Amino acid sequence: MLDGLLQGFGVALDPINLLYVFVGVVIGTAIGVLPGLGPTATIALLLPLTYALDPATAIIMLAGIYYGSMYGGTITSVLLRMPGEAASVVTTFDGYQMAKQGRAGPALGIAAIGSFIGGVISVIGLAIFAPMLAEAALAFGPVAMVALMVLGLMLVTSLGTGSMWKALTMAAVGLLLSVVGQDPISGVPRFTFDSASLLDGFDFVAIAMGLFGVGEILHNLEQGGHMQLVAKKIKRILPTREDAKQSALPIARGSLLGFFIGVLPGGGGVLSSLASYALEKRVAKDPSRFGKGAIEGVAGPETANNASSTSAFVPLLVLGIPSNVVLALIFGALLIQGITPGPGLIPNHPDIFWGVVASMLIGNAMLLVLNMPMVGIFIQLLRVPIGILVTFAMAIVLIGTFSISNDPFDIWLVLGFGVLGWLMKRTGFDPGPLVLAFVLGPILEASVRQSLLISGGDPAIFVSDPIAITIYSALALGFGIAFVRRLRKGKPALLEQARHIPPPTGLVPVTRGKRAGKGGADASPEPGTDDAAAADADGRSEEERAEDARRR
Repeated sequence: MLDGLLQGFGVALDPINLLYVFVGVVIGTAIGVLPGLGPTATIALLLPLTYALDPATAIIMLAGIYYGSMYGGTITSVLLRMPGEAASVVTTFDGYQMAKQGRAGPALGIAAIGSFIGGVISVIGLAIFAPMLAEAALAFGPVAMVALMVLGLMLVTSLGTGSMWKALTMAAVGLLLSVVGQDPISGVPRFTFDSASLLDGFDFVAIAMGLFGVGEILHNLEQGGHMQLVAKKIKRILPTREDAKQSALPIARGSLLGFFIGVLPGGGGVLSSLASYALEKRVAKDPSRFGKGAIEGVAGPETANNASSTSAFVPLLVLGIPSNVVLALIFGALLIQGITPGPGLIPNHPDIFWGVVASMLIGNAMLLVLNMPMVGIFIQLLRVPIGILVTFAMAIVLIGTFSISNDPFDIWLVLGFGVLGWLMKRTGFDPGPLVLAFVLGPILEASVRQSLLISGGDPAIFVSDPIAITIYSALALGFGIAFVRRLRKGKPALLEQARHIPPPTGLVPVTRGKRAGKGGADASPEPGTDDAAAADADGRSEEERAEDARRR
């Protein structure tokens, strides 16, 4: 391994490759900031450029664009609640709330630090465990992927800031939207209503930009036109000591979780950030803070997001299995160069594998050095007048959406989902579960269909895989623990209610004043009262005892 890393640094530290690492991370950050322009479109546009580059240089640049865009999407998610990528949706839950509270600087600062740590740990793990993890990831067949996607959907429901049934409703709507278009096996149109524009289904950019971007703009205009609540210049970008203390364990957990999820084919940044957020909310002492500006809700998912984007190169380079669309494009760039990713890549082309690994360490360091001082520039977006900011945001959203497929229909989709997002905001429905279920839906459907084809239609196959059984058991255990905790929390409430139950009417005491008014000092005490008990003790009333005490 050490010999491979030394060889890789020899490749990555070449002046040309250093230049392209820098170009990649800068372009990646820039296109991550612009909503609608993600790494998919950018890498697709730059593929012709790779013809003239050395294979290692081309992959180093494309990899820099990929993990650089993961941090760039954080900026608009925190400042404007406009996630440019699906993996950045989770960051909007608490990052945007921190910005509204005047803490945009610490939110972006901890995101940069967490992304760097997660990337470095993931690169080290990539270098050490690549062969072993590649074999383990290969064991995840369609049946295991079904179980993994079911787990992901269950985690989605825990993300809603409202009630559980609202989160489940939004997840169901997201799954419904994900099946619009042509059937992946038979090619039969589904829910297209004879519209040619819907044959390819809904585009993620249109849904995300509509629900989060346009919906947020409409909501803020309805609230009086205040797009931001940060009126003063933010001087502190570095997190405070308390922020660092609260973020240390989420960053550590996010690094490990993101690394292992990224290794799994189909895992990727969405599932890792989703799982990290759900985990942090589960282990938190006060889960109610999440969705209201908890820094752990930014540190954990952002770390896991960047860690998974790095470890996702394991199935790509070692197995030849791209985990998502972006890595599929990088896969195509290698094929253009005459290199086939797979088990033979490391022995036949060690300069490419180890060069990419070493360049990721350098690229993550560049991202940290570049983005920490540049955070202050992006924070100034919050001081732009509302009219200019709304106009600019709407233009970026519509232009970015149109540029994906050059179809005017997508613009109408953005506006339609924008109105839907505004209505959801007014009625208390969180759009996050909808968008994340929409992303996980196609993976779940493909895995289910493949499993049924393998078994000849026998549903028993879904509980025949050891990995799937393990995942389902863990899921059942989690539900059981949550149920027990809810019962324990309910017991003190029942005891408290029992204390306030009124006594039977026959035991209600009568005040002395009323008795004195009726019968004076010689009035007989009523049965069941304290005075009656005192009188029964020695045959005298309380008034008689008081008179004896005065005489003494």
